[in-house]
Amino acid sequence: MKSRFTFTLLFLVLCTFAQDFKTPVDYLNYLGKEQQTIAKSTWKYTSAVAHSTSARRIDATRKQLVKSIQLSSKKIEALKNGYKGDVDFRDQLLAYLYFAEKNINEEYSKIIDMQDVAQQSYDFMEAYILTRDMVNKKLDDELEKVNLAQHEFANKYKITLSSEESELGKKIKLSNEVFDYHTVMYLIFFKVNITDIQLTNAANQRDIAAMEQNASSLSKFADEGLEKIKGIAPYKKDDSLINETKRALLFYKKVAEDFTPKVVSYLMYQDKFENAKKTMESKSQNDRTKEEVENFNAMVKQINKEITAYNKLIASNDQEKNNVLNNWNAAGDGFISQHVPQD
Repeated sequence: MKSRFTFTLLFLVLCTFAQDFKTPVDYLNYLGKEQQTIAKSTWKYTSAVAHSTSARRIDATRKQLVKSIQLSSKKIEALKNGYKGDVDFRDQLLAYLYFAEKNINEEYSKIIDMQDVAQQSYDFMEAYILTRDMVNKKLDDELEKVNLAQHEFANKYKITLSSEESELGKKIKLSNEVFDYHTVMYLIFFKVNITDIQLTNAANQRDIAAMEQNASSLSKFADEGLEKIKGIAPYKKDDSLINETKRALLFYKKVAEDFTPKVVSYLMYQDKFENAKKTMESKSQNDRTKEEVENFNAMVKQINKEITAYNKLIASNDQEKNNVLNNWNAAGDGFISQHVPQD
C-alpha cells in the first residue's frame, strides 16, 4: 500500500499587489510566495508517491520538501519585525512550518516503520492508517491556524483576500481524495487477504481447528466486505477498484466455503492413513490378518488418488489467488496513477 503525507497548502491569492514592504499587501505576498514554494515541493512529493515505484525517488522528493520548508523558515525568521512590529501572522506561519518539518522528519520515520509491520495483521494495518491520518489531521489543524491568522491580519489592515483556491492547491486536495478512496477499498481487501494468509499458515501447520476458525472468519469478512461495497459509489464513474475488490471477496468466500473443507478432508484422511500405516508396520507379517492387509492396500490406492486430487486443488487455488492479488494491486496502482494529476 502506498504511503503518503497530506501536506496541503491552500494559500490565498491577493487581489492587489505592491512593490515594497511598506504595505501590508506586499508583506502578505512575500509570505505567500514562500508558501507557494513549499506547495510546489509538496506536490512533487505527492506526485512521486502516486506515479513512481522508486522508493529512492520518493524519499528524495520528501527530503526536497523538508529542505524547502527549512529554507522558507529561515527567510521568514529573518523578518524580525514582521510588518511594522506586527509579527502574529509571521509567528503562526513559522510555528506551522516548524511543526510540519518535525512531523515529516520524525513522524514519517515512525509511519514507515509501522508500514513495515502493518502487513502482519489487520489490527496493525488499521493502527498504521490511523496514525498516518492523525498526523495528517494535526497538519491540517495547524494549517487552519495559519489561515485564521492570515485573515485576521487582512481584516486588521482592511485587505480584501480572494477565496479562490490555487491550481496547485486543487491538485493536492484532489490527490488526497484519491488516496482516501483507495484506502477505504484497500482495507476491505486487506481484511480478507490477511485472514487468508492466516488460514494458509494454519494449513501448513496442519492445525485443523485453526483452519476451520480462520475459514469461518474469512467467510464472515467476505460477506461484510460485499455488503460494504454496495454502498460505495464509483469514483468519478471509475468502478475498477470496486470490481476488483468484489472479485477478490468472492474468491476468498470460495476459499472459505469450498476450498478449505476439501483441504481439511484431505488432511484428516492423510492422518487416518498414517495411523493405519503405523499400525501395520508395528505388526509382523505373520500377525497381520488378511482383512487388515486388504483394507490397508485399499487405503494406499485411495491416498494416491487423494494426493493427485489435492495437488491439483492446491495448484488451481494458488493460480487463482495469484491472479486475484496481481489484479487488485494493478487496479489499485492504476487507480491512483489515473486520478492523481501529473506534474
